[in-house]
Amino acid sequence: MKSAIARILHSDNRRAIALALPLALGVVAWPGAEAAPVMPAPAASFAQPQFADVIENVQPAVVKIAVVKNAAKVSRLEGRPMQLDPDSPMGQFFRHFGPGPYAFGAPQAEPDAKVEGLGSGFIIDKSGYIVTNNHVIDDADDIKVTLSDGRELSASLIGTDPQTDLALIKVASKDDLPAVAFADSDKARVGDWVVAIGSPFGLGGSVTAGIISARGRDIHSGPYDDYLQIDAPINSGNSGGPVINAEGRVVGVNTAIYSPNGGNIGIGFAIPAREAERVVAELRNHGGVTRGWLGVQIQPVTAEMAEALRMKDTRGALVAAVLDKSPAQRAGVKVGDVILKFGDSAIKDARDLSRAVARAEPGSKVHIDIVRNGQEQRLATLIDRNAQNDVADSGGGNPERDGAQNLDEQLGVALGQLSSDARAQLNLDDSVKGALVIGVKNGSAADESGLKPGDVIVRVNNAEVADARSAKHALGSARDEKRPVVVLVRRGDQQFFTAMKLA
Repeated sequence: MKSAIARILHSDNRRAIALALPLALGVVAWPGAEAAPVMPAPAASFAQPQFADVIENVQPAVVKIAVVKNAAKVSRLEGRPMQLDPDSPMGQFFRHFGPGPYAFGAPQAEPDAKVEGLGSGFIIDKSGYIVTNNHVIDDADDIKVTLSDGRELSASLIGTDPQTDLALIKVASKDDLPAVAFADSDKARVGDWVVAIGSPFGLGGSVTAGIISARGRDIHSGPYDDYLQIDAPINSGNSGGPVINAEGRVVGVNTAIYSPNGGNIGIGFAIPAREAERVVAELRNHGGVTRGWLGVQIQPVTAEMAEALRMKDTRGALVAAVLDKSPAQRAGVKVGDVILKFGDSAIKDARDLSRAVARAEPGSKVHIDIVRNGQEQRLATLIDRNAQNDVADSGGGNPERDGAQNLDEQLGVALGQLSSDARAQLNLDDSVKGALVIGVKNGSAADESGLKPGDVIVRVNNAEVADARSAKHALGSARDEKRPVVVLVRRGDQQFFTAMKLA
């Protein structure tokens, strides 16, 4: 059997021959035939720029960072920066490339032992402010910075933002230090040449070149994911180092790599400079980051959802829950609304809303454009401060099975009552009404929609359900409309919509 590479090469060769043949035939002129116009080739240059002068100017501002942590802290921090299970497929593929001892699968050390780690950073102010990753310095007992001229200085922590994995530290120096400026990453395009500078494996001052491979990557590390993907080779120790554009400005901050084996395979992720600059300014001025808060649980609008909600497309963020006394509740946002615009920001998907709300100034008045029952409306509210940045995911419990009272065989879901025992095990108070999912048939519409035993169905399409019997009736009526059935589900302390569609 041919290797994958051999097959690709073989295919490319055949394609090259096939493309060359018409060119060869094109030189034959038939008598009386009118000559085809010659189209000029598009002006394009794939010549790699020379970065030597840029690197010479920028490299003095890039530093090596060494930290010392207690082994007990390292064990507690295992995998936390990416918020992924190390044993999950995502945990195996997405890895930070910061201090080696903090990587997934690190060996356990004695509780009182000290471990060292290495990362990178860059100076943004001549007075000694340095940007790096939060996971490089998080809970460090000691931070040392080595400048490009070999000087080693102690650093103090100014502030951290785990949500974006950014941190700001500072060193004291008698002399002004070389610094680098941020670029406008919104103007960066796929295909732009970039240079990654850092300290892979503690070597210091290493430079690699590549291009921006993609924008707006979501690697499921947090609610504000919007990474630049680059193919410049980066490795362990590059964390916190800058990605430089051809003008010598920082277009991104190295943060993570995609790697099935822990090494570089040419897929890296960087925090865009625009986000990094905003966060760093907050850390410098306030020691932390203040974000806006709307008070909704949201999810993407799938094709099935759009069809069921009578929407023309899948743009927007679907509201699955509205928190009490929140700005969203004060504005009149309701469960089932689809938010299309927040302030001046068009909302293409749920991530757009998360980022737009986070950027909103607490106390500011913001207009919210929604779709409700097929009609567009405009609401307004005052944005609050997000006092709880970390939202924990909580799954459903494992309630006692008190017998299926209602079974929808076509959708493949068995429903039961929310008994007092079930409420206790699911930690639900008496205000929660609905039907308890106690069984889901493999391969059924309910299974494909993501329903699980322990979920509580609280609404079917636009009808709230009080118990299993009313839920079964509502499901049957909705199914008869020959459209996907939209179900509002409560799982733990979270609510979300899902759609069930019969084959």
